[in-house]
Amino acid sequence: MDNNKQPQLNSAYYGPTIPPTEQPHQHSHRRRGCCCCLLNILWITLVSIIILVALAILIFYLIVQPRPFKFTVTEAKLTEFNYKNNTLRYNLVLNFTVRNPNKKLEILYDKAEGQAFYEGTRFNTTGVNTWFNSFRQYTTTTNRTSGVFTGQQLMVLDRDQLSHFEENKRSGIFDIDVKIHFTIRFSLNKFIPGDMKAKAKCELKVPLSSSNGSTVAAFKLTKCDVSY
Repeated sequence: MDNNKQPQLNSAYYGPTIPPTEQPHQHSHRRRGCCCCLLNILWITLVSIIILVALAILIFYLIVQPRPFKFTVTEAKLTEFNYKNNTLRYNLVLNFTVRNPNKKLEILYDKAEGQAFYEGTRFNTTGVNTWFNSFRQYTTTTNRTSGVFTGQQLMVLDRDQLSHFEENKRSGIFDIDVKIHFTIRFSLNKFIPGDMKAKAKCELKVPLSSSNGSTVAAFKLTKCDVSY
């Protein structure tokens, strides 16, 4: 028996320790962590901007206190309103007042267009005279203007609408709606932002004038609903 035979070594390695290579899932955790941090920063920034804008609007509103202008029909003269052979013939003159109630904001009226309706059907469109043409209305002031609706319009009334017309004719007072469409701008210390649209809706009861100028009742001053 050979006593010099070397003992057999097992497969274990007894050399210096080598750190294990990082696993793929560790890289994935780091990427997700970076994305979450970036999203949190963006979200905080967005919320901060929204809060600052809201505060700026609130401060502006409290300082300026903007209010819509007031639009009123003060007089109405209807000398013709006849319906025959599906044709409406009319002659209507309206006088308006427009008031700017704002103490800090001036209003520039670039355009005003009036539309007249009967039984929900538009029968006339006209420009509203004439100071509205690029007119500047100063703070807390009232101005006067007028609109003339005259001509004839093809209009088909159904049975109920025709019955309503006959009722108006017997009473001598006609239900006429008028809408005024504005293009306006506000002015604050000579700063004028872009234009905006506004609308005044007026629901009128207009007495028909007889040939001698008399009416069954006086027209009642009517305040209109103004919206932007």
